[in-house]
Amino acid sequence: MAALVRERSKITAKGQTTVPKAVRQALGVSYGGEIAYVVDEGGRVSLLGPEDETDPVIDGFLTFLAQDMARNPSHISAFPAGLADRMAELTAGMNVDLDEDIDGAMTL
Repeated sequence: MAALVRERSKITAKGQTTVPKAVRQALGVSYGGEIAYVVDEGGRVSLLGPEDETDPVIDGFLTFLAQDMARNPSHISAFPAGLADRMAELTAGMNVDLDEDIDGAMTL
């Protein structure tokens, strides 16, 4: 994955650091905002902004899928071209804004 922003900051004797402006802007946070630190199994650290909060159930499921794909690569196959074509036919001319609010009542 290509880095969109790469910055450095020093850690003070009190364990504090300043999040560089470019990083704050990329995360969409400002004064008083919060960020989450995530350390993965490889020791890589990610910062998450307020819009990136994760669901532990979904995280667990995605971890399970990643492990299953690593253990059983033969179970992974190409997306059938016919299905992709049919999906394209059914959605032709539709414009979808995934950030748009949903009208009416709904249950998740």
